[in-house]
Amino acid sequence: MIAGLNDISGGKIIVDGTPVIEAGPDRAVVFQSPSLLPWLTALENVMIGVKQVFPHAKRVEKLDICKYYLDKVGLGGDFDKKAHSLSQGMQQRVGIARAFALKPKLLLLDEPFGMLDSLTRGELQDVLLEIWQREKITAVAITHDVDESIFLADRVIMMTSGPYAKIGDELIIPFARPRERREVLEHPEYYDYRGYLMNFLNH
Repeated sequence: MIAGLNDISGGKIIVDGTPVIEAGPDRAVVFQSPSLLPWLTALENVMIGVKQVFPHAKRVEKLDICKYYLDKVGLGGDFDKKAHSLSQGMQQRVGIARAFALKPKLLLLDEPFGMLDSLTRGELQDVLLEIWQREKITAVAITHDVDESIFLADRVIMMTSGPYAKIGDELIIPFARPRERREVLEHPEYYDYRGYLMNFLNH
């Protein structure tokens, strides 16, 4: 609904003072599966959105935007590789670069690391936080991973069980930013927050 892909079932969704009516580039989505065009290169996949959002920019300016964000996600040497030849983790890096390159007002993350192995998942969490620290874009992330939610979020909104899920509770995560994984894990209150979330999910 926030992305404008589904009809709003009740109430209103307002982004920066404007009601959401349809999909738009002011809300970028990183999906669980990379959702790239496999026959295009990494750079060409990012360029699709950049062309739409910055239609009057010079080609070199558009290229600079694409290369900048691909470099930031660790793909500086893979601009010209076809998407189908990239690993799943690399494809998801392209998805993150594509989302940030749109300069959106709101970033939506739909379990973006859910299909990745734990090592790649951790690497991309760090990549996401590093770029976010620079861009400071409001982000809404969906995850089933309790530790991921504590590491990434300022607020964790817990949902009740479906099919008619609703907001069940809210937990404020006060850890300072920028965040380092080791510092978060060693924080004396980390396991209190983790226990609180687990207790909610198990009832």
